[in-house]
Amino acid sequence: MTEPARSRAVFSTEDFSLLRIAVAEYLQKVKDTPDSVKFANLYHRLGRLR
Repeated sequence: MTEPARSRAVFSTEDFSLLRIAVAEYLQKVKDTPDSVKFANLYHRLGRLR
């Protein structure tokens, strides 16, 4: 019986930093829309992944 292959990370630590920067830029464009809250929450969650 063989063990299943080990899963690999999809994103690197650097990727999360880049995504956080991109979300911060996008937040400026959507700041007065209902979606701005969702993107602000995403921005903060990405910051906790350091």
